[in-house]
Amino acid sequence: MNWLHKLDTALHVLLGLWRLRRCTRVGRLPRVYGRARITNLGEITIGDKFLLTGATVPVEMIAHPGGRIEISDHVFLNYGVSLSAHQLVRIGAGSQIGSYACLMDNDYHRVEDRTQPGESRPIILGRNVWLGVRVIVLKGVTIGDNAVIGAGSVVTHDIPANAVAAGVPARVVRTFEAPA
Repeated sequence: MNWLHKLDTALHVLLGLWRLRRCTRVGRLPRVYGRARITNLGEITIGDKFLLTGATVPVEMIAHPGGRIEISDHVFLNYGVSLSAHQLVRIGAGSQIGSYACLMDNDYHRVEDRTQPGESRPIILGRNVWLGVRVIVLKGVTIGDNAVIGAGSVVTHDIPANAVAAGVPARVVRTFEAPA
């Protein structure tokens, strides 16, 4: 049975390399289960041992001209995740992003004049950040290491390290000691 698992893993590494071929750089041993829609007009870099499950709904990654998506080592993206970078979306090592989460560093238009493009501001996720199902992270937000964001939250401002945040807008509901 062990050889079947190794064969399955090898197959999904090959599929990962193929499905992530539009990325600027892909680290060692990426595994992709399902579909990924990659539009790379800027720069998309992915670290080692990346895991993506897009079987139910594809994962979308869009780097617009001049935009960068930086995904560190050991990151997991679940189905339906959408990443859009006009400037920068950075995901730290060990982070896990839940189904249908959306990270966009631009609003795509101004409130006052909807014919004008919006301002971009980077989104930075620290190491070991967990985003629950349907979390939305808006432009200019930094989420600290080990933070956990509850399902359905809208993150409109920075969240400190070692915090649990939830709600619309997301607010810190408790903090905890950093894991060893």
